[in-house]
Amino acid sequence: MNKFQRVRSIIWGILMITFSIGMIIFPNDGYIFMTMFISIFLLMLGVKKIGYYFSMARHMVGGKKILFEGVILLDFGIFTCALSDLPKIYVVLYLLGCNGFAGIANVLKGMEAKKLGAPSWKLSTSQGAVSLMLAVFSLIFVKKTNVFVYMYCLGVIYSGIIRIITAFRKTAIIYIQ
Repeated sequence: MNKFQRVRSIIWGILMITFSIGMIIFPNDGYIFMTMFISIFLLMLGVKKIGYYFSMARHMVGGKKILFEGVILLDFGIFTCALSDLPKIYVVLYLLGCNGFAGIANVLKGMEAKKLGAPSWKLSTSQGAVSLMLAVFSLIFVKKTNVFVYMYCLGVIYSGIIRIITAFRKTAIIYIQ
């Protein structure tokens, strides 16, 4: 990570923690804010990946994968934005599914990093395990929207802290001779 990436990661982590605390303070508005925040984030990430594809990735091996990821993220962002009119239970189940999927992906990423001998496997596995546990606990309280907002905010705060910790970790530089 270069210095700009570290600063950007720290700023994102602080923003995640700040917005989560705001949603905890106002849990009734937190539901709407949460869906809008996620949809805007997915839309921005999708546009970023599509822009990266057209600027550089189309000339790379595996560039189409980046285009497909961008289109899928853009679709999920539009879909999440459209969910704000539906009853809360559908949005809660959708967000639980996304959170559970992200947790499974992080656990698998950590297991793969452990096989490769990377030192960051513990951090990735713990982040995935916490996401999965929060998704399961949130599924228990699926009818109570305020409790779901609190659980979701705890997961976002944890992710923000992990993002800040990752920004301060030293990265290995590999020299090829």
